[in-house]
Amino acid sequence: MNLILLDPNDLFDEHHVFISDPRRLAHLRDVHRSTAGDILTVGIQGGAMGKARLTELSDKHAHFTLEVLDEPPPPPLPVHLVLALPRPRMLARTLEHVTALGVKEITLLHTKRVEKSYWQSPELRADKIHQHLVLGLEQARDTHIPSVNLCKGFRPFLEQQLPTLLSHRRGLVAHPGMPNACPRGIADQTLLLVGPEGGFIAWEVEQLLAAGCEGMHLGPRILRVETAVTALLSRLF
Repeated sequence: MNLILLDPNDLFDEHHVFISDPRRLAHLRDVHRSTAGDILTVGIQGGAMGKARLTELSDKHAHFTLEVLDEPPPPPLPVHLVLALPRPRMLARTLEHVTALGVKEITLLHTKRVEKSYWQSPELRADKIHQHLVLGLEQARDTHIPSVNLCKGFRPFLEQQLPTLLSHRRGLVAHPGMPNACPRGIADQTLLLVGPEGGFIAWEVEQLLAAGCEGMHLGPRILRVETAVTALLSRLF
């Protein structure tokens, strides 16, 4: 936890913070080994970052006094990530990784090779998704929580959402066997589409290309989704 991310409900008033949730308390106590008087980095969800002085820490609560909040969060990546829904454990890690890298718009998509049972996973509950996004923000020292949209049908996405998403973005489909390599260091507003384990089926790739997306590859190696997404974002931006 490189940043203590504060929910507006944590603010007792404009100068004082009260934290009572066990996860953050345990981190302050067991990882930071904080004691009263320590100055720690904090940030308000959706707002600025700065410093706060720890005035009290117990097993049940922590009190802080805000010193200064004058640092903006890091800039977001210019990308909307469309990710075929991964298996639950991989989803959790991937959400944390892409949030830490600065992705602010995420669509989780059903494709042919996505197991239907994945949509029943507790990891898709709003509170669980929020938890993983917060962990990514705390890691990277960021305060703006990404939006996550669930899309359980490929054809409705293709017909109803994709045209709008592509209206002001460059569409890039990551898929093995595409003729062009992944570009490097682009600044365009981008729609990045990444398939599931095993990739998109041929028909899905054809439809995405026909809609105006560009196909690309990361080389001859077949990577796990969480590795591929991290590599793509790092190379693209």
